[in-house]
Amino acid sequence: MADSSFLQWPFFETKHRELAVRLKAWCQQVLPADHHNTDAACQALVQSLGAAGFLEHTGAKTGESMDVRSLCLMRETLARYDGLADFSFAMQGLGMGAISLFGTPEQQQWLDKTRKGQAIAGFALTEPASGSDVASMTTAAQWDGENFILSGEKTYISNGGIADVYVVFARTESPEQAAGARGISAFTLPADSQGLEVVERIETLAPHPLARLRFNQIRLPATSLIGKRGDGFKIAMSVLDVFRSTVGAAALGFARRALDETLARSQQRQLFGAPLFDLQMVQGHIADMALAIDAAALLIYRAAWSKDQGAARVTREAAMAKLFATETAQQVIDMAVQLHGGDGVRKGTIVESLYREIRALRIYEGASDVQKTVIARQTLLNFEQGGL
Repeated sequence: MADSSFLQWPFFETKHRELAVRLKAWCQQVLPADHHNTDAACQALVQSLGAAGFLEHTGAKTGESMDVRSLCLMRETLARYDGLADFSFAMQGLGMGAISLFGTPEQQQWLDKTRKGQAIAGFALTEPASGSDVASMTTAAQWDGENFILSGEKTYISNGGIADVYVVFARTESPEQAAGARGISAFTLPADSQGLEVVERIETLAPHPLARLRFNQIRLPATSLIGKRGDGFKIAMSVLDVFRSTVGAAALGFARRALDETLARSQQRQLFGAPLFDLQMVQGHIADMALAIDAAALLIYRAAWSKDQGAARVTREAAMAKLFATETAQQVIDMAVQLHGGDGVRKGTIVESLYREIRALRIYEGASDVQKTVIARQTLLNFEQGGL
């Protein structure tokens, strides 16, 4: 694979370089996983990542801090070797993000399990009629004096059907009482809760455990509330603020692998009596791919470094990183497919699988058009406050 000279950038410390070396060695030994049974593969990957100690980076208890640069490096490396391994790692972090940032000591006991690979986490935010428009969710958790009564549906829930615990976002006040996002709260929901139904398993371009969940009048004790009542939207956005740049890192890993495969192909493939790489047009495409990858990496690790330096929010930086990295990775991988010719669309080849893997990253955790809106609004706010 291509060199890792970017690890010498000033964004990184010795601990990050050492982590990258250890994880690369693990990937070379363990990956790719057997994808024939997606559920079983994810469960095995979580256990293996936990046993190796890598899932320790996916959550932090009160008093600890999350290292976003480590999260990004790990997602980039895992995605470079196996998209399902990246998914398995990432969901342990996203699924437990709210508990890491806002959970009580009792709720954070789940972290002891998820960070060891002994439990699988899920993040239940999206609904059938509200994806990017989180504030319009209809799933409700009504207080009856002793418990919250949870009812409604969520869809496209990662790890749906195999998770041991979900973080669920629901409306605790009616729109009349608290309009928009102000009436949303977050809860822990063990997967064995009575009334939780896996209605549908969802198949996608790149298979991952996804499901539609239904909550049939589930009784949740007051201790299941994460943070304060009505703070659910703020909690969700805080979690995405941390993990959004890591989506860009996964896209970066896919793009790096696409470039690796293209460089190897362009030297091995003979065309017109010479290696494919000798064609100037091909060199121009490879230059574009390399440029896009380095630009994406700079945006990703700027966002991660800024968060690790103590920035309260990196909304603009993370949105830029996620948007640019996922969009350009799609372009890089598309060019890799093009330069592979017929083999690029042959089922089972690496670039064909990358082509399927990358598409969802432009949608989840904030679709590309939503990121543009976030960037524009934050840019205007920064301007009004005196500078960009």
